[in-house]
Amino acid sequence: MLKRLYDWTLSMAQHPRALWALALVAFIESSVFPIPPDILMIPLIVARPKDAFKIAFVATLASVAGGMLGYFIGYGAFETIGRPVLEFYGKDAYFDEFKETYNQYGAWAVLIAGVTPFPYKVITILSGATALSLPVFIAASVVARALRFFIVAALLWKFGEPIRDFIEKRLGLMFTLFIILLVGGFAVVKFL
Repeated sequence: MLKRLYDWTLSMAQHPRALWALALVAFIESSVFPIPPDILMIPLIVARPKDAFKIAFVATLASVAGGMLGYFIGYGAFETIGRPVLEFYGKDAYFDEFKETYNQYGAWAVLIAGVTPFPYKVITILSGATALSLPVFIAASVVARALRFFIVAALLWKFGEPIRDFIEKRLGLMFTLFIILLVGGFAVVKFL
């Protein structure tokens, strides 16, 4: 089934309404869909390089809107489903401790998940479940998703098809290494 979803998503790049399909995929990927919008965005930009930044903007906007849906899923479902389960097992106090710690660093979690291969949808739902400040969530989401999608768009706009293989196979790793170095740098500065 996942292969069929992947093939369908990829085939949408040739559709006349591909930009709408990208918006839909970016929206639902941020809360429930397993296929990242890059799968549609990359061939779409290769086919229409002059629209690269418009495509990145649509992906960013739709992804952040979908992230807000994920946030509200976490916010609403936690109280009705999650908390009763934790109470049944006597673990609700642990969640309250986790919530406090998560909300202290939540903007970083959203930023990191938004640019790395870590599933962004997990963080959107978790942010709602812990009631992370909505403005903080939205701001971190906008920065993270714009960074991710506009870097991909810029690389494809500048280098075209030859950079496609690098992006598809290695860009997630590069973002992850960048975040590790960034967080490591902050940690070193903090402890010096």
